[in-house]
Amino acid sequence: MQTSQKHEISDGRQKFFDQPVQEVASFDWPPFQNIDHSLCSDDSSEGAHLSVETFDQYCNLESSSGTGGYPAVNSPSTASFSPQKSPGSRLNSQSCPSDLNHSPENTSQSPVNGSCVIDDENDLKHKIRELESAMLGPDSDNLEVYNNTSPSGDQILSESEKWNHVVEMLSRGDLKEVLCTCAKAIENNDMYTTECLMTGLRQMVSVSGEPVQRLGAYMLEGLVARLASTGSCIYKALRCKEPASAELFSYMHLLYEICPYFKFGYMSANGAIAEAMKDESRVHIIDFQIAQGTQWIILIIALASRPGGPPKVRITGIDDTTSAYARGGGLEIVGQRLSKLAEAYKVPFEFQAAAMSGSDVQLENLGVRPGEAIAVNFALMLHHMPDESVSTQNHRDRLLRLVKSLSPKVVTLVEQEANTNTAPFFNRFLETMNHYAAIFESVDVALPRDHKDRINVEQHCLAREIVNIIACEGPERVERHELLGKWRYRFLMAGFTPYTLSPVVNATIKSLLESYNDKYTLEERDGALFLGWKNQAIITSCAWS
Repeated sequence: MQTSQKHEISDGRQKFFDQPVQEVASFDWPPFQNIDHSLCSDDSSEGAHLSVETFDQYCNLESSSGTGGYPAVNSPSTASFSPQKSPGSRLNSQSCPSDLNHSPENTSQSPVNGSCVIDDENDLKHKIRELESAMLGPDSDNLEVYNNTSPSGDQILSESEKWNHVVEMLSRGDLKEVLCTCAKAIENNDMYTTECLMTGLRQMVSVSGEPVQRLGAYMLEGLVARLASTGSCIYKALRCKEPASAELFSYMHLLYEICPYFKFGYMSANGAIAEAMKDESRVHIIDFQIAQGTQWIILIIALASRPGGPPKVRITGIDDTTSAYARGGGLEIVGQRLSKLAEAYKVPFEFQAAAMSGSDVQLENLGVRPGEAIAVNFALMLHHMPDESVSTQNHRDRLLRLVKSLSPKVVTLVEQEANTNTAPFFNRFLETMNHYAAIFESVDVALPRDHKDRINVEQHCLAREIVNIIACEGPERVERHELLGKWRYRFLMAGFTPYTLSPVVNATIKSLLESYNDKYTLEERDGALFLGWKNQAIITSCAWS
């Protein structure tokens, strides 16, 4: 991707465009326009077709980050951002700072200068505090901000050329260029350039501005946290500061409604499972991140209308305890909800809870029984499993080998199409900017800038991932996405073979996208589906057996 005139990253991906989709009259799913929300169902109706409208009505957003928790960040009313100044204003090269040493205890409210320099020794510290207050609230003082000794007079003189370059860059007002240059300076341990650029960036980013300004605010926070080595602290603090579960769920559901990414994942996975299980009488679905269990509402209803009667369905739901917060309780809530639905639709049903992290799952936790046809669902989950670059245990590949040993009929994979796992820091920074810029743009066209919940959606559902990717390394970096090509290699090495998705799935998702902005794109390639924004792949779905 290209993020500025000077910095490029290439990960070998091909851009894709809308492809003609084979017209299929309908997807083999039942309608359920009259389902009672208290049951997620009511009297079963005749027919076996699923409309996009009914799917939208009964699916709720799961934990899109895959960890089951979302960052709680103060609302715009409590953020302490100053009114934005024009990033294109000319800067005075004579105002180079003479002292960049800052006290972590500083809470100065000195005015913000329009240039990239600091007017006093506490100004940069104050600006850093502003964004952390917006993300973590006023009690974020326990997070130490990095200290740096001030350069001597000789050092400043030797940096005059560098300073002029910084001034010129900031005067152009290209936020992406400044962010990338700042990240490069951090990689090169150039603290002089880093601090000057960070001060300028404070005037350019805004959690309530254009998509690139909003993304820039969180990427800048990630850079600050990386310097301070507080990325893990921020990540954990954001998890601990979630709003009331009802509010959190509403933000998750809003993101689910305004963007098709999660509906795409659920619909494509369900289509593959329904196709693989069409002749089976006993079905065991193992969901490695069940969250709210919403994905299975549609599948249970579909199986209820299957010719010859529904199969006996058993679902093993795996989820760590962090997801319980958004649910408002443990996995028993999911089991009760799905059991009530299955009873209403006369589908024999059993639910088995496995409250644990995916990395802790062993064969005995799955409760496999002879005679059951097994389907395994990995929806936005595997990228959180540490691989060989993090731990010799390599849970990412271990889980795939474990699942293969079950001889499943089908295994579904839904993942973000991004390369943030083993990429070096600067390349990872560029990849994060490229990937999340598309997501922020897609949110921007769906919700007005002044929508009261838009900032909450972005902060609660996206900000923590961004900070973690940029600020953390080793086991502390848990957001480790891989491109489909790498996932394909892992599945093949574990002994899987591709399971071709039905053309009906493609057509159904194409129909889904008609109700969204026309900048969303869908491509079928190499047996997988790619959902994108402006021809940039955002999320992929495929199946294996």
